[in-house]
Amino acid sequence: MAEEATHGAADAAHAAADAAHGGGPGMPQLDFSTFPNQIFWLIVTLVAIYFILDKVALPRIASVLAERQGTLTNDLAAAEDLKRQAVEAEEAYNKALAEARAEAQRIAEETRAEIQIGLAEATAKADEQIGAKAAESEARIGEIQASATQSVEDVARSVAGDVVNAILPGQSVDADAVAKAVANRMRG
Repeated sequence: MAEEATHGAADAAHAAADAAHGGGPGMPQLDFSTFPNQIFWLIVTLVAIYFILDKVALPRIASVLAERQGTLTNDLAAAEDLKRQAVEAEEAYNKALAEARAEAQRIAEETRAEIQIGLAEATAKADEQIGAKAAESEARIGEIQASATQSVEDVARSVAGDVVNAILPGQSVDADAVAKAVANRMRG
């Protein structure tokens, strides 16, 4: 039995010496004899990953980014065009209103000139004519203003619908909601 204990102690000492000198079982990654094999497979794996990324993944990502940039550019251009149309509509409205006021002013001036010529003869008749022409001018201004306001409101509804479609492509635009929002904005 003492002999067996001596052999067991010797075996344990040999195993400890082998482990200390790298001869025993340890981490296979740190075994210098397998480094060339590990380096070879590392290079093969990195080359495979490079080719997969270069030929498959990166072109797909690049095409998605290019498509997204194109969509953004188109949407911005459409929004600028719609903004320009809205400005043109507002300018047309202001021009029509100024023309109507000038026309009303011209009519009023003509009326005043006619009244001054015939003032001595028909003061009462002149007052009736002025009242009639002023009412006619106001009615005409009202019609022009109503027409211009309706035109601006129509263009605003169209532009608002187009802007919503440009910002939220693929979603349906509620025409009643757009019309209600434009009408509320026009009223103040």
